[in-house]
Amino acid sequence: MIKHRWRTAAVACGMFAAGFAARGLTTDSVAHAQAAGRVFEMRTYTANPGKFEALKTRFRDHTIRIFNKHHITSIGYWVPVDPPKSENTLIYIIAHPSLEEAKKNWSEFQNDPEWKKVASESQKDGPILAGRPESVFMTPADFSQIK
Repeated sequence: MIKHRWRTAAVACGMFAAGFAARGLTTDSVAHAQAAGRVFEMRTYTANPGKFEALKTRFRDHTIRIFNKHHITSIGYWVPVDPPKSENTLIYIIAHPSLEEAKKNWSEFQNDPEWKKVASESQKDGPILAGRPESVFMTPADFSQIK
């Protein structure tokens, strides 16, 4: 009886170890295959006084959906914790299949009639942004968890 329990435990541990090892082998190759040429873009927007909620609403209700239409993948959106940036700054990261695709995606996005309408309507009471957004293109470091 005791030998049977030990044998069952040993088999279970062996199966767990084998599954864990196999997962490690496939996860890395899949991540690297998806990462070939992929670039991330970090953008920082600063809203004019009193316009931060309008900026967040525009992203929430329209921009992200239009991004998807133009193959711009949203990774995440953040608001700084500390004032004064917590009152007017939106930071987000998006992904593109390549730098060339990023340029194409942005051109198509900016020329999209729906985007033009949304942008115009959202600024009927004045410009939302205090200036041009800051944009930084990035590629993952070899030790990055996200590829």
